[in-house]
Amino acid sequence: MLAVPEYKFWFIVGSQALYGEDDLKAVEKDARQIVASLNDSKQLPYPVEFKEVAIDAETITSAMKEANFNDEVAGVITWMHTFSPAKNWIRGTKLLQKPLLHLATQFRNDIPWSTIDMDYMNLNQSAHGDREYGFINARLRKHNKVVYGFWGDEEVQHEIADWMDVAVGYNESFKIKVARFGDNMRNVAVTEGDKIEAQIQFGWTVDYFGIGDLVAEMKQVSEADIDKEYADLASRYDLVVGDNDPEFFKEHVRYQLQEKIAMERFFERGGYSAFTTNFEDLWGIKQLPGLAVQLLNREGYGFAGEGDWKTAALDRLLKIVSHNQATGFMEDYTLDLRKGHEQILGSHMLEVDPTLASTKPRVEVHPLGIGDREDPARLVFDGVNGDAIDVTMSDFGDEYRLIGYPVTAMKPDQPAPHLPVARQLWVPKAGLKHGATEWIENGGGHHTVFSTKITNQQLADLAKLFELKFVDIQ
Repeated sequence: MLAVPEYKFWFIVGSQALYGEDDLKAVEKDARQIVASLNDSKQLPYPVEFKEVAIDAETITSAMKEANFNDEVAGVITWMHTFSPAKNWIRGTKLLQKPLLHLATQFRNDIPWSTIDMDYMNLNQSAHGDREYGFINARLRKHNKVVYGFWGDEEVQHEIADWMDVAVGYNESFKIKVARFGDNMRNVAVTEGDKIEAQIQFGWTVDYFGIGDLVAEMKQVSEADIDKEYADLASRYDLVVGDNDPEFFKEHVRYQLQEKIAMERFFERGGYSAFTTNFEDLWGIKQLPGLAVQLLNREGYGFAGEGDWKTAALDRLLKIVSHNQATGFMEDYTLDLRKGHEQILGSHMLEVDPTLASTKPRVEVHPLGIGDREDPARLVFDGVNGDAIDVTMSDFGDEYRLIGYPVTAMKPDQPAPHLPVARQLWVPKAGLKHGATEWIENGGGHHTVFSTKITNQQLADLAKLFELKFVDIQ
């Protein structure tokens, strides 16, 4: 499994010296209690670490500069316990290059009417401290997240958790390297894009390799390596020989495993976490990678077909955000347009991500009918039910555009004995007619990333961090 570093988030509390030492001690005590409770809640995917009570510009600036250069820190969470003059935050906030969450909360969730006095009012000024602080972030055009509500509520904790995953994805995006085996599919427009602009905006490095590079790596894979991988495959999935000769089946499955081992070694050596293939570019190999791709998807690698490096990188990014759960490369394939039955059938030639499987995948070998190569092995399964998102990335020359919509995911309720690929049904929550029309008019492509773990709000938060236009079809 591709590892993500053990990130943490700093918690910085805003106040000022005006209140005196006793109040500042109370501010720190309350803040530490919030941090401890958040960590103890088990709702957050990453730990929160109390950093300090910031009372002046020098302290704030120093903390933000330190956050930038501490690789363990994925982002900063701020809270205005009392009234913190926002001019103190200008320099530090401008310098901060990590994601920022403004937790607009209060230590208590009630008003203590029987005991409330001016001392309490002076100490618990989050109500207008948050507005002072929020103003300066808005004035600075800071692409920060605001989570409003009582810190002890589960809903608020879930919002923080979702943002943490987005923040980690943002940090990790600048490490994504895409290996392209072959070029883009000839004459296809939507898979093209400006790689330099993508590296500037998203941090993605995109490198080309000839198929000969993969062939050379495959030659280094031993039979013993394949034996080990074959045994693991048999322990996880059902091996369905079908109408094939058993030796033919085994040989073709083993070839896919040889491709998988070779690609994984290639990626590990070069630091790649996403990749593309192209059925028009198969010189020197016997099969288009199918099962090989799916097994790498399972380990967290991003992927897209036909040389579509944008979708491959987006796939890897969203796998990070979702912890590689129920998230993967997808393609709109065919439609049910009957009134009351409107649905999209998503699939691909071979490479549907097994993290989306709701049934135990079957290893099958069938002719592909495209690419002019041998019959490839692939995993066949049904997709998932539930709320999901479907999203794509398009390059318009003057801007990148994230286009997506929330959908209702459904696994097929009918068999398809002549369709030997994984399949996923869905319908846009906006309705198929409206959703698909908006998608087409806004230039959304046919390659997407589909996920039941990522929310539409997380997509919006990612787009905000990257200063990326998000076409949210509702």
